Amino acid sequence: MFRTIRDIQFKGKRALVRVDFNVPLDKATGAITDDTRIRGAVPTLKHILDQGGRLIIMSHLGKAKGTPDPKFSLKPVHQRLQELLGRNVTFAPDCIGDEVAKLAKGLKDGEVLLLENLRFHAGEEKNDPTFAKALASLGDIYVSDAFGTAHRAHASTAGIADTLPAYAGFLMEKEITYLNKVTQNPERPMVAIMGGAKVSDKILVIENLLGKVDSLLIGGGMAFTFLKAMGHQIGKSLCEADRLDVAKKILEQAKATGKNLVLPVDVVTAPEIKAGVATKTVDITAIPADELGLDVGPKTVAKFTAELQKAKTVLWNGPMGVFETKPFDAATRKIAECLAGLKAVTVVGGGDSVAAIEQMGAADKVSHVSTGGGACLEFLEGKTLPGIEIFSRDIKNMVGGA
Repeated sequence: MFRTIRDIQFKGKRALVRVDFNVPLDKATGAITDDTRIRGAVPTLKHILDQGGRLIIMSHLGKAKGTPDPKFSLKPVHQRLQELLGRNVTFAPDCIGDEVAKLAKGLKDGEVLLLENLRFHAGEEKNDPTFAKALASLGDIYVSDAFGTAHRAHASTAGIADTLPAYAGFLMEKEITYLNKVTQNPERPMVAIMGGAKVSDKILVIENLLGKVDSLLIGGGMAFTFLKAMGHQIGKSLCEADRLDVAKKILEQAKATGKNLVLPVDVVTAPEIKAGVATKTVDITAIPADELGLDVGPKTVAKFTAELQKAKTVLWNGPMGVFETKPFDAATRKIAECLAGLKAVTVVGGGDSVAAIEQMGAADKVSHVSTGGGACLEFLEGKTLPGIEIFSRDIKNMVGGA
């Protein structure tokens, strides 16, 4: 079990909350172009405020290199946050220092302070203990709702929990709960559908999941490395020659353990990745030597869909083709539609698959869409994430501990 904000009362306490407000900004105007991440944190923030907590919010934004940079200031976030919370938010000129400490200590119940970009200090990414303690001194309780940074051992995601008791916010809680559902005793049958360009990106995920799933469906560019490993001619399709032995090993492991590993039986090919280009739909034994496989074909979609419809738990990580370019989005769209109609626990994780299901308009029709690309992959690989391990630490001797 892990601690969440449901386990503590915030009345009169300063809650130091790490969120992920790394939102996209318009290069010309600096305006926020997508406020999804800010809106996602609002339930946690309102819960603390509704209890009479004193809220101190911290985040990074962009690729600041350890020194202040105006183009990465959280000022645009400040304005949008006030609108979403429906109350005044004080904006601090920095995230540590005497002036910030004074603002934090002066907060009254129900008041909000937003700190400036954490990555304006090199100590953040270095997990510098002095910087972490300076952050911790601002609050009584530490809350993390930033799953997207949970795989990073930074000062604000891990180091701070050496001083303050750590609790998961609602977003973090949902991420951990659903990813645990697909990796620990899932309701069966459990089906994982893996896609994306490269086997190398997903080797550890596949190896970890192979022992947990009933069926593993492989599409996307990575499928061609497996097909090549089986002896098929794949034309000019993407193939990681240095991963053929790994693909063979996974195929052998699946066979030896009785796992149902399903690969494409047909693919959509074209001479280049270009909208409107002439395409062919061919059997995997008939891929033209001068063309690329850019999507799985309708027979493969039918096979994958049949497996998914049997499932009680589904994990989808990675698109089935080059979904950004039509017509190579067809299979990904069909898989998204299938997941949206399932009566099962359906979890979508990884940057490209999240982008795909949002583009297909099906994000609100699955059980959970992960907010963390790298963090999600590392969780699925079976790694212990530093930003999650903190919720299970002994807190008896900490400031604000039990």
